[in-house]
Amino acid sequence: EHISIYGDFDVDGISGTALLSHALGKTGAKITPYIPDRTKDGHGISLRALDHLKSEGVTLLITVDCGISSRIEIEQALQKGIDTVVTDHHIPPKELPRAYAIVDHQLPESLYPFQSLTGSGTALKVAQALYDSLGKTIPSGLISLASLGTVADVAPLINENRSIVKLGLEEIRHAPSPGLTALVRMANIVYSHVDSEDIGWSLSPRLNAPGRMDTGMVSYELLVEQSEDRAFTLAKQLNEWNIKRQNATKEASNRAKELLRDPESYLLMVEDESFLPGVIGLVAGRLANEFHRPAIAVSTGPDVSRGSCRSIAEFDIASALSEAASRGFPFLAHGGHKQAAGFTAPTKNLPDLKNMLLEIAEEKLAGYNLSPQQNIDAVISLSSLNGNAYQTIQNLEPFGEGNPKPIFLSYATQVVEIRTMGKQGEHLRLKLRDKGVTWDAVAFNQSPPQSLQNGKADIIYTIGEDKRYQEKTLRLSILGFGGHN
Repeated sequence: EHISIYGDFDVDGISGTALLSHALGKTGAKITPYIPDRTKDGHGISLRALDHLKSEGVTLLITVDCGISSRIEIEQALQKGIDTVVTDHHIPPKELPRAYAIVDHQLPESLYPFQSLTGSGTALKVAQALYDSLGKTIPSGLISLASLGTVADVAPLINENRSIVKLGLEEIRHAPSPGLTALVRMANIVYSHVDSEDIGWSLSPRLNAPGRMDTGMVSYELLVEQSEDRAFTLAKQLNEWNIKRQNATKEASNRAKELLRDPESYLLMVEDESFLPGVIGLVAGRLANEFHRPAIAVSTGPDVSRGSCRSIAEFDIASALSEAASRGFPFLAHGGHKQAAGFTAPTKNLPDLKNMLLEIAEEKLAGYNLSPQQNIDAVISLSSLNGNAYQTIQNLEPFGEGNPKPIFLSYATQVVEIRTMGKQGEHLRLKLRDKGVTWDAVAFNQSPPQSLQNGKADIIYTIGEDKRYQEKTLRLSILGFGGHN
């Protein structure tokens, strides 16, 4: 059959599409990848895409990280002579699509023992099952692709996800593809030192940027590219898109703060026609992080608007959207996870949606302390830290959602030096001392501590590496300051 692998336009979908395309291609299958356009296609399978794929002669559609909610589109595909195999990890609707097969551990009858695989992780399981049935070993490079999507989708790094990321990082460090090699170098990372934090903060934003600003196919092409020269050219394009994405996100975030009327309300929702659909998720995330409230940013259009939601641990935003739908709100589409979701809705109905979701948030969050909280794993003196302590901490990697880096608190730490860094001086570089032991430290997006007494401060921090050097150099990442009495 002529097969199209159809993935979502985020890192999870793109890396999973590259994974299945590579796996099936190695068996001799004829593959046409398709990454939807965020604006023209939207989330899930689009009728526009089906028309295009039909004209290309596609007879089998395999989805990655989408499809479970595309009942109407999959029915249309059947009428066009295209069978569909859905691989997804999102919560299924009550009425399932009439697909040839559905692979989703969220199905009510699923007996799969791990409930937190991502789209790319599910694609990996399909590839493993296929190769097992053929009596072959899966090709190299698949687990590294699955690790990208697992970290980027903020899946809990426990159980099978932990194994996927741990093995994937080893693959990236020792046998990276030309595309990943170029991307890592473009991000100024020593690939022998790549960790889950690098995937989350450096590689994923670059892979996401084209899909946010233009088309995610560029990122797919990078991940499957075998030419080093071509891979470098594509990585450079991703870097340029990422810079544009950063600028657009900053402008939209500033505008969002201007629009906020009550930052203390149980749910924050801002709408503006200037918001690009590709960055509203990032804007909502910044609001949720800063104010510790579920937050929604909406890109408004004359008739139809698109919203992206980010939430906090105490509030399931996807369930809130479902509840609003059950109360009669006329969504055109909605879905997602507990802490990240999205919707499309008539613009004229946005005030009703805001009131409805605020009412739901007030019901669910009443009695919670919505002040930002920081869990401290240990109170220690800075002088007691050494390389052995760091190595012990590294045994707990990979760090991420569900397995965060240990956070420490040290009292009465001597602040020897503070200087700003960054284009706008928005970050700090410090030297800290305790009983003759000196540590370098950085504090991102923080101002100098205002409560220094006798040059000392209480510090909350994690221990990591300074990635600017070939050799491992340890430093502290400051999460917050306190005064010292």
